[in-house]
Amino acid sequence: MAVLRTLVCLTAIGMFMELAMAANHTVGGASGGWDTSTDLQSWVASQTFAVGDNLIFQYTPNHDVLEVTKADHDSCQTSSPLQTYTDGNTVIPLTSPGKRYFICGTLGHCSQGMQIEIDTLATSTPPSASPSPSSPPSASPSPSSLAAETSPSPANTPESAPGSPLSPDAPSAESPTLASPPPSSANKSSFRTCLTLGFGLVLMVLLAL
Repeated sequence: MAVLRTLVCLTAIGMFMELAMAANHTVGGASGGWDTSTDLQSWVASQTFAVGDNLIFQYTPNHDVLEVTKADHDSCQTSSPLQTYTDGNTVIPLTSPGKRYFICGTLGHCSQGMQIEIDTLATSTPPSASPSPSSPPSASPSPSSLAAETSPSPANTPESAPGSPLSPDAPSAESPTLASPPPSSANKSSFRTCLTLGFGLVLMVLLAL
């Protein structure tokens, strides 16, 4: 059931598209008509007829439209038409490719120019647009150029900056530890003198007891 609905929808869409694309050809053009005063052959030569188009005849009651064979068209024979139209506003759908022939059935009008040959062309599909040439890929940067871009320059590296704490040539912020000077000989002799005097004082105290 769903498939049937889909097919019906697609058919309806196709019919609507065909109607929308169909062209209406009024015989004789805007400045003429289906009559003896219009150059109908020049009008036909200026038109392109395709399947789905409509051929419209507008005429007064003293005219009619006969669809005939090629032989009757060429000889203006009105005795055995394929179709006869007399309504004054005849619309003929062009449903298939090929040639069709129309004349006026009023006596003498065909020989006065009221005859046309319509060559209906098959509906042609428009040519598909050729793809635009793709733009060439951009060249990839070489490894050497990438290395040159990513590696820092010598002027900007912290190790090479003068006065930088990381520079091996920079002086250390800490002051060097000064070694204690060795005791001088004067201090040694003073120590010995004090020791001798103390020993003598203790000895005198012991003798006094």
